Amino acid sequence: MAKKIISIPATRNRFTEQPLARPSKRKVCGYARVSTDHEEQQSSYEAQMSYYSNYIRSRPDWEFVGMYSDEGISGTSTTHRAGFQKMIADALAGKINLIITKSVSRFARNTVDSLTTVRKLKEHGIEVYFEKENIWTLDSKGELLITIMSSLAQEESRSISENTTWGRRKQFQDGKVSMNYHLFLGYDEGFVINPEQAKVVRLIYKLFLNGYSYDAVAIKLTEMGVPTASGKGKRWNKAVVKSILTNEKYKGDALLQKYYTADFLTKKQVLNEGEIPQYYVKHHHEPIIDPDLFDLVQIEVRRRADLPGRYSAVSIFSGRIFCGLCGNVYGRKIWHSGTKYASNHWRCNHMYNTRGKKCKTPVLSEEEIKALFLKAFNKVFTEKEEVIQNLTLLEKMMDESKYEQQAETLRKELEHYANHASSNITNNELLEAYQKKNDEYEKLMKDIEHARDKRIEIRIFIRELQKMTGILKEFSEELWGSTVNKVTMQVNGDAVFEFRGGMEVTVR
Repeated sequence: MAKKIISIPATRNRFTEQPLARPSKRKVCGYARVSTDHEEQQSSYEAQMSYYSNYIRSRPDWEFVGMYSDEGISGTSTTHRAGFQKMIADALAGKINLIITKSVSRFARNTVDSLTTVRKLKEHGIEVYFEKENIWTLDSKGELLITIMSSLAQEESRSISENTTWGRRKQFQDGKVSMNYHLFLGYDEGFVINPEQAKVVRLIYKLFLNGYSYDAVAIKLTEMGVPTASGKGKRWNKAVVKSILTNEKYKGDALLQKYYTADFLTKKQVLNEGEIPQYYVKHHHEPIIDPDLFDLVQIEVRRRADLPGRYSAVSIFSGRIFCGLCGNVYGRKIWHSGTKYASNHWRCNHMYNTRGKKCKTPVLSEEEIKALFLKAFNKVFTEKEEVIQNLTLLEKMMDESKYEQQAETLRKELEHYANHASSNITNNELLEAYQKKNDEYEKLMKDIEHARDKRIEIRIFIRELQKMTGILKEFSEELWGSTVNKVTMQVNGDAVFEFRGGMEVTVR
């Protein structure tokens, strides 16, 4: 007897498990996205929203459940697209059966994101229709087509990103500076100084030179109710304070390409530590902070970083007074605390921590420290003209440009060794020679930095002396902060003041 085959048709949807014969409308939504806030994109966004709303409503077999959208959001990743994420969550919750969107590139420009999302939806019987490419994802050819189209969209994103990056780097080469003025304290658009914000910037620099730490400056500004750069809050933190104190734009210069985009898909910005060129533009705009004062702050930043232990910001004297016997820093102690006789005194932090040998350097009251400073500074002032003449000669000797030719020669030698070492990685002699030359180069760079720092300190000290018309009668916090490098207390009561630039004066 001949074989006979009888076909038994499906009665349930294999994705939803609902009876096929049961009449029901598909729950349909639209998705629209534009990647910028530009006016021409705004019209595209509105057109997408209107078109898909009307299109879905016009189908009698569809039930319109709403529009989902993301405006001004990049399509290279779905991570930060709130509208997209909500749509997928609603679909998986059974609120949506079909998603309609303009094209694969509107849905996602990342192949992995696109396929992962489509497959997740497909597992739950949810279909996506890409109108431009005429792709239905539940169709047998759907996944192949979407893989191809998503890859093309991703490559388009890569091309756009590379073109944008090239354009930005060309701008950097030409010295063109762009900045988010809404989050940058002190300047309005076009690097126009904002007078009120500039006062805050100058106050931050003043407080820092007067001995305040980053934390202490932040606490002070918060207590004063000073608005932050965005103007939305009044709570400051030390990271923001440090960034203001170390940003070269406040002295009128601009370092370009501090960060770069490492991955065009994630748009992740990473610190440029030599991977790509940087460009330094001098005198780009009007400074808020005097360039010499800015450089002095950078010297102070490095000085505090090199101090033994953590820098304490309890006073303008913190980290400035040292024990001449053991070399440790002086710390503040409060005598008669909690009484009307309470007073601040300073002594070696290791006075009672030297294995039974007590440090015998003197304990000083704050009034005594101030009096010693007046003595030392006035001692310099009495020989003002001679001191200025000697410091001017010393400043010329500290010109770091004399090292530049030597540095350039070393850079070329290092490049030569590096090229040969990369192809002869097992040659120990070559690697040792490279390391030796690199050590020599790093030492020279430190010498250059030291010479530059000394020259800046000398210039600041000369300027302070030139402003003086008579002996100093009252203690000045600003003068202390800008002129004193450190004070070393000797056992016999001598105070050796080392002023900025290296000049030393001993008083008792």
